[in-house]
Amino acid sequence: MSAGRTVCLCALALLLLLLARCARGGAAQYSSDQCSWRGSGLTHQSHLRDVEQVYLRCSEGSLEWLYPTGAVILNLRPNTDPAQNLPRSQTPQTAARGVCLRPRAGSSGASVFLRRDGELTLLLSEEDQASGRQRCFSLPQQGALFIEATAHRDISKRVTAFQYQLTSGGDQSNSNSAAGVCRSCTDEQILMAVCTSDFVVRGIIQSIEEDEDDEGQGSLEVLSSRVFRQKKRVFLPAAGGIRRPARWSGLIRVQKKCGLELERGAELLFTGSVRFGEAWLGCWSQYKDFLQIYHSALETGTNPCHIHTD
Repeated sequence: MSAGRTVCLCALALLLLLLARCARGGAAQYSSDQCSWRGSGLTHQSHLRDVEQVYLRCSEGSLEWLYPTGAVILNLRPNTDPAQNLPRSQTPQTAARGVCLRPRAGSSGASVFLRRDGELTLLLSEEDQASGRQRCFSLPQQGALFIEATAHRDISKRVTAFQYQLTSGGDQSNSNSAAGVCRSCTDEQILMAVCTSDFVVRGIIQSIEEDEDDEGQGSLEVLSSRVFRQKKRVFLPAAGGIRRPARWSGLIRVQKKCGLELERGAELLFTGSVRFGEAWLGCWSQYKDFLQIYHSALETGTNPCHIHTD
C-alpha cells in the first residue's frame, strides 16, 4: 500500500471519528425521560427536519428548550390506567382531560398551540409566558402541544420553559382558565367533586389574602376540622396537634369573583385541584347542605362514591 493511500485512509478515519463525536455531542443536547424533555435549537441543521416529535408518559413534568428554532410537538399521555379512580358513572372515553401549564418567569422564544387534526389553536403567546402565571386548557384525547419558535432578528439567548400537569376526572379546569374555577355547584356536581377532586376538606375561612401581583386572585386561609382527602400535603396539622391533629390548616387559591368573603365564619365543604403544589378551589357548599345532599343520595343509591361523614 502506498504512503499516499495510507495517509488518505488515516485522514478518512479521523474525519469519521470527528463526525461521530459531533453526533454524540448534538444528541447530548437533547435529553428526555418519561416525564421531562430538554433540548437546544443549536443542534438543528439545515438538512435535518425542523419539527421534533417528543413523547412523554407522566402526569406531570417539564420542558426546557434553549435557543428555540423550528418546532416541537409534545405528545402527553398519563402513566396510569385511564380507568383508575373514576366514579361508576364515568369511562375513560367520557372523562374530562386537560393540561395545566406553568411557564418559568421570563420564558421566551416560542408560542404554545394546541394541535388537533392538523389545526393549530393558540394557547400561550410569547408575551403570555413572561409573567409565569399558570393556565389550564382542555386537551383532546388525540391532541398534542405544538411549540413553535418565534422569529427574532437578534441572537440573544432565549429559553422556552414550563412545567405541566395533566388533569382528569372531576377537575374543573376548562379552556384558557386559571388553575381553578370556583363555583357553587349543583347537587350532582358536588357529589362528583367529592369523589374525584384532589382535596376534600371541611372547615371555615379564617382570613382572605389578596395577591399583590394579580388583582383577580387571592388565597383563603382555611382551618379544617376534617380532611377527607388530599393527594398532596397542602393541609398540615395546626399547631399543637402533630400526633393526632384535631385541626388542619392550609391555603386555598381562589379567584376573587367567587365572593367567598360572604361565607367567612360559616362551616363549608371545599373541593378542588392541586396544581404545582398549590390548592385551587373548585366546587364548594355549606357543609350542612352537603350532608343533606349526600344522605339523600345514599337513600336513593345515586351517590357515585362513599365517604365517612361521621
